[in-house]
Amino acid sequence: MEHRQLGKSGLKVPALSFGTATFGGGNEFFDKWGAVDVKAAARQVDICLEAGLNFFDTADVYSNGASESILGEALKGRRNQALISTKATFAMSDAPNNVGSSRFHLIEACEASLKRLGTDHIDLYFMHGFDALTPVEETLRALDDLITAGKIRYIGCSNFSGWHVMKSLATSEKYGLARYAVYQGYYSLIGRDYEEELMPLCLDQGVGTMVWSPLGWGRLTGKIRRGQDQSSRIKSGGAEGGPPVENEFLYQVIDVMDEIAKETGKSIAQIALNWLLARPTVCNLVIGARDEAQLKQNLGALGWSLTADQMKRLDAVTEKTPTYPYWHQRDFQERNPRVVG
Repeated sequence: MEHRQLGKSGLKVPALSFGTATFGGGNEFFDKWGAVDVKAAARQVDICLEAGLNFFDTADVYSNGASESILGEALKGRRNQALISTKATFAMSDAPNNVGSSRFHLIEACEASLKRLGTDHIDLYFMHGFDALTPVEETLRALDDLITAGKIRYIGCSNFSGWHVMKSLATSEKYGLARYAVYQGYYSLIGRDYEEELMPLCLDQGVGTMVWSPLGWGRLTGKIRRGQDQSSRIKSGGAEGGPPVENEFLYQVIDVMDEIAKETGKSIAQIALNWLLARPTVCNLVIGARDEAQLKQNLGALGWSLTADQMKRLDAVTEKTPTYPYWHQRDFQERNPRVVG
């Protein structure tokens, strides 16, 4: 298993982590992702640990806490072999203070996650989204206090805008508070918006990138091919949802990936993951799986590399004109060099 530095922190993490959003189910939304029980979860954890993947990602809102509880059970007796990341911010109930990134909510949310996970510390604690109603300093001071108390070890942010991240980093520097070591966000061959602002920011500030939904909301698993009637799945991302994708664009991407699959003997999913592992700032991909077969296939994304020509072909077929002002900056590359090609 390849290990990478988590941003500018001293922590090294596996290049792949296992996302446990499929653990639990229990309602219409999360049942679409998966309903893995403790027994099946323990087996998946076994496979991960045997492969050297000892990093597990969850969140308090996944199945309303059930994902954390099942992960805790699956890791019982071997917690010291694992790294755990979880998240807080989103509402866990209708109570007015049981949501957001206030000191009140974060301290309670962290204690609840620790209890469900059956552990005395969380290795990486994410703010799941930006809370514009809570002062950034309040959030970061609460997180800094939790680090001092030994309840969390590193912090990260997820789904922030670029200015949200930069404001947070500047606040940490101003007041001498713990800084976000990593950003967890959506990035895939068919969703490269991350490259416009967030990637240059993370490069400049030394923030690592953990990628969620690296297979484009299930569209890059190899199940979609040109000539098949899967328009609804392309637009919606299947059961998982996700942003809409134009049919022809996806088919063009899959056509190139099919060519590369024949050249490499790898699957569409493995090619999609391997491409991401070669991108700037990326230190970890959060992979998910409904069953053992999917998990083992995703693990096959490691131990080999796409050629420079194959990377170039994938870059070309997936590149889109960026939004303003990024398309304008391309005319002044001597002063605003592109960080990705």
